[in-house]
Amino acid sequence: MKTLEYLLLGSAAAFPAGAMAAELNLICSADVVICEKLVSEFETSHPEIDVNMVRLSSGEAYAKVRAEARNPQTDLWWGGTGDPHLQAAHDGLSTQYKSPMLDELQDWARGQAETSDYHTVGVYSGALGWGFNTEIFADKGIEAPQCWADLLDPALKGEIQIADPNSSGTAYTTLATLVQIMGEDEAFDYLKKMHANVSQYTKSGSAPVKAAARGETGLGIVFQHDAVAQAVEGFPIEVGSPCEGTGYEIGSMSLIDGAQNEEEAKIFYDWVLTPEVQNMMPDAGSYQIPSNAAATPPKEAPDLTALKLIDYDFAQYGSAERRKELLARWDEEVGSLPLQ
Repeated sequence: MKTLEYLLLGSAAAFPAGAMAAELNLICSADVVICEKLVSEFETSHPEIDVNMVRLSSGEAYAKVRAEARNPQTDLWWGGTGDPHLQAAHDGLSTQYKSPMLDELQDWARGQAETSDYHTVGVYSGALGWGFNTEIFADKGIEAPQCWADLLDPALKGEIQIADPNSSGTAYTTLATLVQIMGEDEAFDYLKKMHANVSQYTKSGSAPVKAAARGETGLGIVFQHDAVAQAVEGFPIEVGSPCEGTGYEIGSMSLIDGAQNEEEAKIFYDWVLTPEVQNMMPDAGSYQIPSNAAATPPKEAPDLTALKLIDYDFAQYGSAERRKELLARWDEEVGSLPLQ
């Protein structure tokens, strides 16, 4: 097993004492607290590398990497749903890298790497669902939703928030999940009906449940671990998982093609796949399932084996063509509708 100490020794040999500090330009598509935790821990263990981190949602990150394709300003993209990472791989925006940590990863994490011809890799996983404010629901006499169909209840008018799938990987996963469960035409009919209950389409995928935690809305459609994080903080949030089945994410990581600091990016890439680093994540409020098989899943994390997960087609819904088709249709049929 490649231990954390092994990787640290390797980085020390690469940057001898007295050398000018190297740099790493990182996009992080997880919650900002998680991003800052990773950067702080990495710079503490790798003082020879300064990390320049920007936090962007998955859709924003893909757009930035694409816009900079001729002159990349990003070295590594960590986190966020796997679909845009797969699209970046398809578009030649990321480059192939086979980490020495691959053999230690869960099957689904290695599968993500194989699907992309090793242009991306799974770093965590989590199931889609929602979090709702139990106090708001009790005050308004709203029944706790059990299924996707329940989100059409007129009692929820103005009480649902979900992100925009153009900027948010969470929301795109929701869109792709509903298409796979219902069929495309039926899914868009459902989304147009649910629109009557939506108060806001946010930019960030986790923002809806944070708004629910603050009492600004009743329910946020999010990855369940984001709802768990709010409940652990003491907010009156209950986690829901739809009875019809639900999709899930493989949070991913990609080395950018033409990276200016490729060796530093590889050091971070290998480091963040170790169990020691992945075991730190709950300290930053991250309750996803870690990709290293030797890492310990947080006790608060939803048990994926107990949920009704669909056979999510990452290859199809991570392809550039399918994403563009679905997002264009969403813009035309859902995003263009006025909010009530």
